[in-house]
Amino acid sequence: MSEPGAGTLLLVDDDERYRERLARALRDRGLVVFTAPGGEQAVALAKAHAPGRAVVDLRMPTGSGLDVIEQLRAVCPDLAVVMLTGYGSIATAVDATKRGAVHYLQKPVDADQLLAAFGDAPPPATDPTKVPSLDRVEYEHIQRVLHDCGGNISEAARRLGLHRRSLQRKLQRTPIPQD
Repeated sequence: MSEPGAGTLLLVDDDERYRERLARALRDRGLVVFTAPGGEQAVALAKAHAPGRAVVDLRMPTGSGLDVIEQLRAVCPDLAVVMLTGYGSIATAVDATKRGAVHYLQKPVDADQLLAAFGDAPPPATDPTKVPSLDRVEYEHIQRVLHDCGGNISEAARRLGLHRRSLQRKLQRTPIPQD
């Protein structure tokens, strides 16, 4: 078994092309990177190599990345985890943080952004006066209410004062990018 450390990273994502491209970029920056397409493989790699960091995708065909965070932290309690998602919302960010993630990033991200999330590099400069768009605020609110309703679209529509079909149409749209 390897010594745990910040120089090793476990990358869990079902998108093979994205996972391998990101792994290569992280290796170019001096990290030892292990990759897994899902939770079971990730837990096996964590037991074998005890990485110091992990990057976990939120949505995978084999299950939720939120569950993978808990499984990995059960194996490696000091593991620093960053959650990645193409479908970011405040509700899932809060849930990921409660389960042990140190950061939550919306795809696509590059190796430098990941390292900044772990505290290895200064974060990119942001404009503190920038206000999110109304569409983004609406998207975040819908995601939070849907999360609070346990994914029940009918209950979420009732709480939002929308017809169920109207809510379904809004949910089918691609996520509004963060500004």
